[in-house]
Amino acid sequence: MPPLVDPTRCDGCPQEAEPPCVLVCPGDLMVLDAERKQAYCREEADCWDCMTCVKACPRQALRTRLSYQLADVSADLMPEVTGDHITWTLVDCRGRVERFTVRTLNTEPEGHSNSPPRE
Repeated sequence: MPPLVDPTRCDGCPQEAEPPCVLVCPGDLMVLDAERKQAYCREEADCWDCMTCVKACPRQALRTRLSYQLADVSADLMPEVTGDHITWTLVDCRGRVERFTVRTLNTEPEGHSNSPPRE
């Protein structure tokens, strides 16, 4: 299932050459709608739920839809990436909220990268 895009949060990352969600999608499925200035998944059936785009979104505008086998349609799974950890917030179909924090391998301060600039 492709990610849900929150239109109140997604601004297309105008300060970036390309939105992070578009850059990191391993299936090259996330694209920017030039007219609306918002990201979307161009081939929903091809998305394999890796959640890379969800974790990369600096605006937290993308959410993971849990498949009906795992949860009711009202359930949500949202990451918040900060520094060296990701906090996952799970809202189940009854509205109960659970949070899990996992350390990442990121050892650089937030906002810094060793990657060369894109041309």
